[in-house]
Amino acid sequence: MIQRLNSGRRILTYPAVHPCEAIAPRTLLVSLIALTHNICAFKSKFIASNKRNALEAIRQVGVVRVFLEEIRDWLPSGLPDSTVLSFSELHLSFQKLQYLLEDCTRDDARVWMLMNSERVADQFRVLIRAMATALDVLPLDLVHVAVEVKEQVELVTRQARRARFDVDPEDKRVVEAVKKVLIRFEKRVDPDRSELKLVLDHVGIRKWSRCEKEVRFFESEIGFEYLREEKREVSLLSSLIGMLCYSRCVMFDTVDGLPGPRPESNSRSEVVSCLNSEDFRCPISLEIMTEPVTIATGQSYDRGSIMKWFRGGKAVCPKTGEKLKSMEVVPNVALKRLIQQYCTENGIPFGDSGRRSRDSGRTIVAGSLAAEEAMKMLSKFLSASIAVGTVEERKKAAYEIRLLSKTSIFNRSCLVEAGVVPHLLKMLASADSERQENAVAGLLNLSKHSKGKAAIVENGGVDLVVDVLKQGLKVEACQHAAGTLFYLASVEESRILIGENPWAIPALRELIKNGSDRGKKNALVAIFGLLTHPANHRRVIAAGVVPLLFEILTSFDSEALVTDSLAILATLAEKPEGAVAISRCRALDSIVGILNSSTSRAAKEFCVSLLLSLSTNGGHNVVALLVKSPSLMGCLYSQLSEGTSRASKRASALIRVLHEFHETRSSGPVNRVLPQERFVHVR
Repeated sequence: MIQRLNSGRRILTYPAVHPCEAIAPRTLLVSLIALTHNICAFKSKFIASNKRNALEAIRQVGVVRVFLEEIRDWLPSGLPDSTVLSFSELHLSFQKLQYLLEDCTRDDARVWMLMNSERVADQFRVLIRAMATALDVLPLDLVHVAVEVKEQVELVTRQARRARFDVDPEDKRVVEAVKKVLIRFEKRVDPDRSELKLVLDHVGIRKWSRCEKEVRFFESEIGFEYLREEKREVSLLSSLIGMLCYSRCVMFDTVDGLPGPRPESNSRSEVVSCLNSEDFRCPISLEIMTEPVTIATGQSYDRGSIMKWFRGGKAVCPKTGEKLKSMEVVPNVALKRLIQQYCTENGIPFGDSGRRSRDSGRTIVAGSLAAEEAMKMLSKFLSASIAVGTVEERKKAAYEIRLLSKTSIFNRSCLVEAGVVPHLLKMLASADSERQENAVAGLLNLSKHSKGKAAIVENGGVDLVVDVLKQGLKVEACQHAAGTLFYLASVEESRILIGENPWAIPALRELIKNGSDRGKKNALVAIFGLLTHPANHRRVIAAGVVPLLFEILTSFDSEALVTDSLAILATLAEKPEGAVAISRCRALDSIVGILNSSTSRAAKEFCVSLLLSLSTNGGHNVVALLVKSPSLMGCLYSQLSEGTSRASKRASALIRVLHEFHETRSSGPVNRVLPQERFVHVR
């Protein structure tokens, strides 16, 4: 079984660790033998490029393995320093060789390894010669093993020094074919399908799912590349993504292995469910960390918060108070992944706005001319397929549009300009649940683009999307429809059209009541968007949404759902009819309880806004009840210093309302809640 030394490393990196100087020789030898077994196990794996070099390296390590196993049976208690040095250098080289072979046999990076054939061949040459150098140090005369084994090692050492490890001629030919394809894209000429087939066959990509794996790898890799200052690989990576996306759509007739979209977890993982979500919050900002880093004391903080702490001249751990010898921070990758998973499973947006801006900014334009032209050609191909293709071709085209439009703004623009929106809208009436879901999911992605919004509305899409929301064939289709309405509602004209559809808001209400957590989330944000049109306030109240929102406040643990519900209630309470509808639910204690217990600054802000609006628009009865709440004043005073600037202002305004009410209704000075001249800060 091949053991991965570091599954989180980036491809073509070799984070090998030199053995400890104090390690026992036998322990080192046993570890070395285990490494050689791992390396030899790669012989049975598929190697798409540099196959000859990889097999030669494996062969030479196999000879060394036999030698090491002979030594293990003889190993005396004391060994010359040169022997230990040789073993240590071999161990370092074999670690790197294992990493290299892992990369050569990856099933999602075959095209990238092909395009780096020269670099990979050079690395094989370097590592095998390092092995030869390490064996040179080994005093073979002092080692008691069979003569023929010694001779084999000496032969391998000579071969390792002489071995050329050149790039395979067939690899070179296929790399040239890739370059020809990319040049044709740049010249706006359809690539020769025989050349695409040559490339795909050479690296063993014979199914749609295999091609999709390659695309995902490149998308991940280009994300890493954008974090680097020089970004030198962005152009090539973008071009190869364009080529593979084109190949995935054009060269494969059926989608295999992935019945739905790229998988998203709908259930809480065992690991995340066993953790306390409070551990995901930065001890300084109290917000969920987006870039967790660990300092010398082992405590983790959000990078921005701890760096600000350090810039303030504080050389101590904020949590433990321990003085720091070093203010170096180390990214906590494992914690970041857990936080991302937690946020995904709970519908919480992950990442700071600046990071999201950078991520979206890099998708506004294609990363290269070849990528740009490939996407334009592909958009026209998909538009034709979904318009006049067979039933299966239209179904596949809808799914491809869904994938291509998911993350790239540039892709959305190309697809809308190619005219796919009207055809997706027609597909919403399909009796095939999968076709309907892919069509509405594609429209959801395209509705994030201004041109997409306009195209959907101009083609009568609002009513068609509402129909799916109301009676979609799958729950997923309904939640995608709600998400589409949310993005459409960012335009005033669309807010009016959606509100005027008699089924829209009632259907959103039903999704809040009976949908999955993601469906509830989409419906809540859609309603919140609709409320920016005044006439929709009355419609939301009439649909009976308010009682459902209070059910969420009292029955759900999802912080995101609670926060969204509070946002809607706070908006409705700004008008008298909304305040009346909310007051009828008799839920002031619930709102105060959330203000007191929630760890979300946004939820606290909405609670304060809601209570202030209820006090203003709900009459003296509301204020009278709030004055009696024993914990409210302490929560409000905390918001003055700990809340957002808006929460602080509204908390101050609500405190004034409560004091004024108390002063006008109190029979004497003895019963004041908190005299203004004796304000205290309650934490």
